[in-house]
Amino acid sequence: MTTREELELIALQLFAERGFDATTVDDVAEAAGIGRRTFFRYFASKNDVVWGDWDMVLGNFRSELAAIPEEVPLLAGLREAVKAFNRLPDGAEGQHRVRMAMVLHTPALQAHSTLRYAGWRTVVAEHVAARSGRSVDDFPCQLLAHKVLACCVAAYEQWLSHPTADLQGLLDEALSSLG
Repeated sequence: MTTREELELIALQLFAERGFDATTVDDVAEAAGIGRRTFFRYFASKNDVVWGDWDMVLGNFRSELAAIPEEVPLLAGLREAVKAFNRLPDGAEGQHRVRMAMVLHTPALQAHSTLRYAGWRTVVAEHVAARSGRSVDDFPCQLLAHKVLACCVAAYEQWLSHPTADLQGLLDEALSSLG
């Protein structure tokens, strides 16, 4: 039996070897030793594989933000929560580089990524709204959410361009620029 995580790893390896566009759902299912139908029990689309279990990841991020003590200034708390969100387990850097290169540089994933970014920004905007007593739709909340995402994307672009770069350091530098 293949788990969701195993299927994700197999797919990412195939995408890295063959290219995202050249790899089909059938290719992934065959490599995993499962049927096409089983693939779709785990992922709604090939695009979703690249993002992993995004709902769970966003839920964890929301919890991380909610755990920030009230006495911690908004931007300092956001910086630390975003860095924690992007902290990689030991041995995961290579796979994460492949994933993020696909997310940031594969045209076929751009529309899907836009939807994922919107969800991530919503979590940030909700936190900013809760901390500032505003509505999540208020411009300052939305603007800060966009700025935080822009900092992350810029940090990831640098990290991908420079193999020895420290992702956490780049995130810290980028997010510190907000204050």
